[in-house]
Amino acid sequence: MPPPEALARFQTLLHSALTEGSLIKLTLGKPRPVPHHSSLKNVFARPVVLKAGPRISLVYRYETRDETKNLQPAEAAAALADLLSSAFLDAHLFTSQQTAQLEQNADPAQPARLRLVASKNAPSGHPPGHDRAKRHLLDPAAPWLRALGVTNDRAQPREGMAHKFRQIEKFAELLRDLLAEAGLDTSTPDALPLHIADMGAGKGYLTFALAALLGARATITGLERRADLVAAANRLATETGFSSHLRFVEGDIPVAPAPVAPLDILIALHACDTATDDALAAGLAAGARLLVVSPCCQKELRPQLTAPAVLADALRHGIFQERQTEFVTDALRAQLLECAGFRTKVFEFISTEHTAKNLLIAAHRIHATEDPAFAAQRTRLLSRARAFAAFYGIREHRLARHLGVDLTS
Repeated sequence: MPPPEALARFQTLLHSALTEGSLIKLTLGKPRPVPHHSSLKNVFARPVVLKAGPRISLVYRYETRDETKNLQPAEAAAALADLLSSAFLDAHLFTSQQTAQLEQNADPAQPARLRLVASKNAPSGHPPGHDRAKRHLLDPAAPWLRALGVTNDRAQPREGMAHKFRQIEKFAELLRDLLAEAGLDTSTPDALPLHIADMGAGKGYLTFALAALLGARATITGLERRADLVAAANRLATETGFSSHLRFVEGDIPVAPAPVAPLDILIALHACDTATDDALAAGLAAGARLLVVSPCCQKELRPQLTAPAVLADALRHGIFQERQTEFVTDALRAQLLECAGFRTKVFEFISTEHTAKNLLIAAHRIHATEDPAFAAQRTRLLSRARAFAAFYGIREHRLARHLGVDLTS
């Protein structure tokens, strides 16, 4: 039996994108209710350039792991066509010419829908080869980058600011991908507006990058305690045309149970020590579906850290104890967020040559904590978190307190 018209048209578009080299990225989601694919949640595809030549990288996201396959375009086309027919109901295709969104129904009697949108300014997503000019997701000539002192009048990074520009660009790329993974993509015409808070915004480098990346479909608030930085950032937002959807307010990261306005996304980069935990708790209280933090100065647990016997000799050195404290602090944060119904990823988002504080914890909600179906899994996750804490002698953790979790029980 031939595939439905909408699916057939989408498969044709996908095959052309793969074979002609116009693919930017593809996201498959909404798994079909079939047993043999029950643990497969998403598949992401993008072009890459390896030593062996151009390939299509497929990331298969399961409930508890990711698998990556780098395939020839023809092989990728066949694999993705099979997944579209048998494993997933929804697909979102980005090419250099257009975006296409396929929505199928689990009931084959219900028609599928295909929406096409011409792309005037496609997001950067070409294979990262070395034989072509670099295309940027953010415009280096943007007035806000010049006003912040990142670039000059020739759209080039100022002396000493090349690392800052790369950091901003990388952050924008990561946020674009994290939004897609969390189902918060704003690129479709019917996408709902997003409400975002950047807590500890500083001069606003990354806050302005978000405003430039997402446009008016996102309402962004930068929270910063220094009044002079808040005033300067608001002035710049007005001068560069962002004031309709970007504002900065003076204040500290709220500490629970302080009320927080509803949010879709919480961002807190380099919030010192337990301020990262306060920001995460604020995002949870606001109902955020995506949390993105880059921790800094993890000091809270160091006085508690009790070296297990096998590690005692190594951890008598201060530098190892400091690094172990950072590891334990952030590993517990990731585990506690999973106990709260989130899927977590922990990775370096920029090279250590640009900043030593380069660890990023990203988490998007996949379960409601009050969902009875999540209860048994949450019990297992809590047990693992408590065992991990006990191994290192940890009795108190600020995020655990915010979540009402007793690590010693």
